[in-house]
Amino acid sequence: MIPRYSRPEMVAIWSAETRYRLWFEIEAHACDAQAALGVIPAANAAAVWRARDATFDADRIAEIEAVTKHDVIAFLTHLAEIVGAEEARFVHQGMTSSDVLDTCFNIQLVRAADLLIAGVERVRAALKARAHEHRLTPRIGRSHGIHAEPVTMGLTFARFYAEMTRARDRLRAARAEVATGAISGAVGTFANIDPAVEAHVCAQMGLVPEPISTQVIPRDRHAMYFATLGVVASSIENIATEVRHMQRTEVLEAEEYFSPGQKGSSAMPHKRNPVLSENLTGLARIVRGMVVPALENVALWHERDISHSSVERMIGPDATVTLDFALHRLAGLIERLVVYPANMAANLERLRGLVHSQRVLLALTQKGASREDAYRLVQRNAMKVWEAGADFRAELCADAEVRAHLTEAEIGALFDLAHHLRHVDTIFARVFAD
Repeated sequence: MIPRYSRPEMVAIWSAETRYRLWFEIEAHACDAQAALGVIPAANAAAVWRARDATFDADRIAEIEAVTKHDVIAFLTHLAEIVGAEEARFVHQGMTSSDVLDTCFNIQLVRAADLLIAGVERVRAALKARAHEHRLTPRIGRSHGIHAEPVTMGLTFARFYAEMTRARDRLRAARAEVATGAISGAVGTFANIDPAVEAHVCAQMGLVPEPISTQVIPRDRHAMYFATLGVVASSIENIATEVRHMQRTEVLEAEEYFSPGQKGSSAMPHKRNPVLSENLTGLARIVRGMVVPALENVALWHERDISHSSVERMIGPDATVTLDFALHRLAGLIERLVVYPANMAANLERLRGLVHSQRVLLALTQKGASREDAYRLVQRNAMKVWEAGADFRAELCADAEVRAHLTEAEIGALFDLAHHLRHVDTIFARVFAD
């Protein structure tokens, strides 16, 4: 993670200070549970909590780790320096390093998920507001990049709102998937620690006990979590791609807000580029790039190895920090997106009525023409528009075969834009039912 694409709220979750604080809480709660079971003296458990207000010295821990080559042992040694060697001698009783590392990692992922869900909610709120603002603002719908039939700008925002609603639900599921802890000792058999300790620690830390954990929490949970982040990132890119298209000079139906003093190009002073949505496309690639390593972490040797460890030390912070930043950048983009209804109206007319071709086709079949003949008649006149710049409605009215089925007034009625918007409210009722 780099400051340019980071928000302090998410970065704080992954700081060394937060990590050591969580390690301490896991160990202290485990001591409480051990004392309640009569395994260690209550006085020793109480003494550990004297470090509650301590500031753990990252430099000192690093100094110890340089000798021990083991981060958890280095932390425990430093904790004993704070609490006192005699008072701390029962810390980590019956536990293994993964009990601390995995439980801490899952707490961090849960907290990260909460911030990501909040980010999605901000995006949803922005999309909902813009959808209702432009509920009946007509624009041309496109397939293959080519004009198809009319839609509204509100429908465009509404479909992205629905997509981000699914993103929120997926993140909630991913949060639940990874909200487990394990205090089960070496190879996960509880041989030297009572399962009640795990239950107590998990309850205190907002987790549920992992049903079976070997020496690590199963990594299919984490694979699902990071895969979800990849899907959410792809949804961000989906929206960003639409904005990039809309801002093209030849389209210009909407554009990113261009602030006073902003510069678009070092060479061309006239430029106003979709830099935010292009940036979001790039950030989405980074998040998706971390999904495959998470999937590959699922297969570990026997009860554990640490091939997953270096991966997670990178993708845990980087994926969540990057996605969090992207969500808030997207929300701001939508909130301030400049929409040009007049340009949308002009684009609707660029094909001189061709966007109503399906209505003419269906009307001809209703009047007795076979579908094959109706398609031939409509396409014949449509090609004149493409190739010679003719007016579609005028060509239809001048076509004797078409007029054999439809009057001029009937043809004119088929070009009513309102026909395409008549079910917008029905769609909105579905999308915004919540």
